Amino acid sequence: MSANERLSRPQAVELLSRGEIEVVGRMPESSNATLYAKLTLEDLVCAAIYKPARGERPLWDFPPGLHRREVAAWMLSEALGWELIPPTILRMEAPYGEGSFQLFIDADFSEHYFSLADRPELARHFIRLAAFDLIANNTDRKSGHVVIDADGHIWGIDNGLTFHTEPKLRTVIWEFGGTSLSDEELAAVERVASEAESVFEGLLDPAEIEAFRARARYLVRKRKLPSLNPDLRPYPWPLV
Repeated sequence: MSANERLSRPQAVELLSRGEIEVVGRMPESSNATLYAKLTLEDLVCAAIYKPARGERPLWDFPPGLHRREVAAWMLSEALGWELIPPTILRMEAPYGEGSFQLFIDADFSEHYFSLADRPELARHFIRLAAFDLIANNTDRKSGHVVIDADGHIWGIDNGLTFHTEPKLRTVIWEFGGTSLSDEELAAVERVASEAESVFEGLLDPAEIEAFRARARYLVRKRKLPSLNPDLRPYPWPLV
């Protein structure tokens, strides 16, 4: 069992927020600076993924600050109450400057969405993750950005390309198109739409918050996930 698995959720958030940071190394095959770090606070230790702002490559379609979108994705997951995104905290002072710190999920990385999609006990996780990606306007939900931990919990990682004002949904999770959301799930989406300014304060600009609210209320009206439309470039690349 890893140190992360022994942590309670409040302990993980406290460690990410206040722990002493040691950068261990860089994660392989990442387009932006993605660093593996150890955080220590008294007798508690956790592993985390640190994404410093200064390590982001400029993009033509997203402004700088993808690390803040990582934090906004976690805030959305928390506000919905769905626990889809690992705890992710913004830190202004860190070894390579301002960045996001996300709790490292000790997953079986041979598994990903394509290898997990047919397991019926995971269907509700994927339905909620698909709904999350729709309202977050996720541009990059690759199969490898879906991981499963030792307890069988599904997590969505690598959420920086989110919350654009223009429609940009690209995801591998299309098998649940047409599936209805429950009344409870729709009520959660509507609640977050109503509270969006406080949920995303300091993380998204007003136009992005308003676009989020429009997507959320669209989902509430439709009550079901959209189906695949191949004309809209619906898949990210690479797929995994």
